[in-house]
Amino acid sequence: MIWGVALALLGAIFLGTAVYMTARELPSFSSLQSSQNGQMIVVRARDGTELVSLGPSYGQWLSYDKIPDIMKDAIVSVEDRRFREHWGVDPVGVGRSVMVRVEKGRWRQGGSTITQQLARTIFLNNSRTFGRKIREAVLALALEHKFSKNEVLELYLNKVYFGGGAYGIDAASRKFFGHPATELSTAEAAIIAGLVKAPSNYSPTADVEAAKSRGKVVLSQMAKAGVISQGDASEIDLDDVKIAKERGQNSVRYFTDWALPQLDVLLPETDEPIEVWTTLDVGMQRAATQAIDSNVPKGAQGALVSLDGDGGVLAMVGGTDYVHSNYNRATQAMRQPGSAWKLFVYLAALEAGYTPDDRVVDEPVTIAGWSPNNSGRTFAGEIDVRTAFAYSKNTVAASLGNEVGFGTVASMARRFGITTPVNTNPSMVLGTSDVRVIDMTRAFAAVSAGGTAVEPYGILKVTTTKGELLYEHKAQAGQVLVPPNVAAGITDLLQSAVATGTGRAAQIGRPVAGKTGTTSSNKDGWFLGFSSGITTGVWMGRDDAKAVPGLQGGHAPASAFAAYMRFAVKGRPVKPFDTELKLPEWQLEPDDEQMTGSPDDYYYTDENGNLIQPGSTSRRGPADGPPRYEDGDVGAGEGPAGPAPANRAPPAVGDDFLEQATGGRRNQPDPDLRAAPPPPNAFRRPSYPPQQGRPAPRPEYDQQ
Repeated sequence: MIWGVALALLGAIFLGTAVYMTARELPSFSSLQSSQNGQMIVVRARDGTELVSLGPSYGQWLSYDKIPDIMKDAIVSVEDRRFREHWGVDPVGVGRSVMVRVEKGRWRQGGSTITQQLARTIFLNNSRTFGRKIREAVLALALEHKFSKNEVLELYLNKVYFGGGAYGIDAASRKFFGHPATELSTAEAAIIAGLVKAPSNYSPTADVEAAKSRGKVVLSQMAKAGVISQGDASEIDLDDVKIAKERGQNSVRYFTDWALPQLDVLLPETDEPIEVWTTLDVGMQRAATQAIDSNVPKGAQGALVSLDGDGGVLAMVGGTDYVHSNYNRATQAMRQPGSAWKLFVYLAALEAGYTPDDRVVDEPVTIAGWSPNNSGRTFAGEIDVRTAFAYSKNTVAASLGNEVGFGTVASMARRFGITTPVNTNPSMVLGTSDVRVIDMTRAFAAVSAGGTAVEPYGILKVTTTKGELLYEHKAQAGQVLVPPNVAAGITDLLQSAVATGTGRAAQIGRPVAGKTGTTSSNKDGWFLGFSSGITTGVWMGRDDAKAVPGLQGGHAPASAFAAYMRFAVKGRPVKPFDTELKLPEWQLEPDDEQMTGSPDDYYYTDENGNLIQPGSTSRRGPADGPPRYEDGDVGAGEGPAGPAPANRAPPAVGDDFLEQATGGRRNQPDPDLRAAPPPPNAFRRPSYPPQQGRPAPRPEYDQQ
């Protein structure tokens, strides 16, 4: 007992000294009033227009007397009912938290007081360590030692984070309800007080229903604390509370949610206010939002990504209502692309040697037990590749995919920027692998760039508010993905799909190349295409992947594409497509060379690669030239091949051995053999030496 009392006294002396020293080092009340938390980020469009201001938002500082009593009662009731009774740390609350820990096996109930939360907000981070809790407790005791209860509560209500970037009750009231905190109603105060526990989960801008549900818990706690009656708590209808919508939330925030996290990689760590200049075009963003809203089927969602020629994102729409759902369907959702996937099938076929004019057969086909059908369940017979692509013939795509290899098609998709898993089942040629809108748009942008890789980006530069440059995007040449003739060929096919095929609704009065996509049971509709250097991808469908009656890529998505692109390209010159096929030399050569000219212009080889003269079994050069000895010559001395050079190595075996090995027919023709035409491995070659005044023809290589 003596040792226990001694240790307790030592602990009290140590704690008292720590609290006293900490209190002496604390800033003054006025200093704490002027300090701010968090980083302010101003996001600008490419023309400098301010799109949105993110980060901390501070309203007017309200003194204790100006803070509504209902707001003070609400926060105390739900966060620290014994606020007026403890010294900064509540032993009762700590004991209750420990008991719950013992009963449940894990921490379920926090014991932090309002003063501890204030200490954490101003001086500490949110790490869950024992050392941080000790420092938090010491700081809380020091705050209570230096400041009054009213001052602590004033600091807390003006500095605590309520979600949505709002610090303090006045900023939260203006952001969520559109008016100052001095006008807060009981229901609104309950909603704000409920946000402290989990601002990101209960913020009205993230989830309105969750915020109101948490508000009901606060009203219940206020009734238990006696600040309102139980009848009042039951009668207050939180559904009547009007949540203020922020400007630009339905369009710009999908883009900023995608682009701003990239700052963690692009910038060194900094807390100072910054300005982020982005690639977004204000007019195009507005047109993209309107195009989706005007064309998306009822009950469905829509997404759009538009890329400039260098990959800069000009517009991005991730859904029809950001406030209702901030899920970005343009960059996060993975859906089946349907026939839009045929881009990769035909790219692989063109790279393997096909051309748009080659003939293919649209007929029933079965591959490994799988039999695809065309949209109209009809077959056109023999058609060219261009027509098969324009009318999205599934059977032809299946045959081409089977011929070039499904793994080759998957590899082509990877090459063009598809980052999601790709299967290699036969049905993959019809788009059964899930993809992202931004990845598919990137692939079509690479085709628009002549077969060169395009990397989407959204940030042009970052500066401090004083103008100091922190980061600037550097343009880099993209990797060449396919030869120019393949890029020209697929552009030809894509242009035909819009001009005469399934994508006719995407026409805008200038050259457009693109492809539709529709999945089974009309669950997804796509259109992706490009014109005048701008590439745009549109997707529509339901989040729960249920069928949307009448949804087809060639209808609503293509119409939304056209509505947006008419605005996007109106200030750009008309740019015709390069569809001229400049085939590689190997593809221009016929399968079988025709023998023309004098026989003396050719030389031949036997099965061992030895040169022979037509009509003769001699292994020497043409008769009109000097003797030519090859590795296969075996003659020595005065033989049919002529005299051997003086420096020639002696033969490996003698004539006697060869006569015995060949049955005495070494230099006699076989009577059972008949003359044959020149062998297929003949290479054209001039006489040796070339005749005077006649240039030596260039050797031509057989395709095989």
